Amino acid sequence: MNDSNKTLFLGLVSNQTAFITGIVVFLLVGLLAFRRGKQTKRAEFTVIGFALMVFPYAVSQVWLLWSIGVALMVLLAVRWK
Repeated sequence: MNDSNKTLFLGLVSNQTAFITGIVVFLLVGLLAFRRGKQTKRAEFTVIGFALMVFPYAVSQVWLLWSIGVALMVLLAVRWK
């Protein structure tokens, strides 16, 4: 039997739950950034938003998903002003 469902991410939730939560969080933040970029005609928001929406499909590990997602969100926060 596969024990991957029983492993915990940071000791709090299962890997599947953390992965799905990450996809939803980064998709929503990416959608907001993409729309803001379209409304304000700022390409940097559009590109970062698109990257946040698309990259989870290319990542298969939870730690990598959260690392890339948080890095893109920090970049978005720095550029927001």
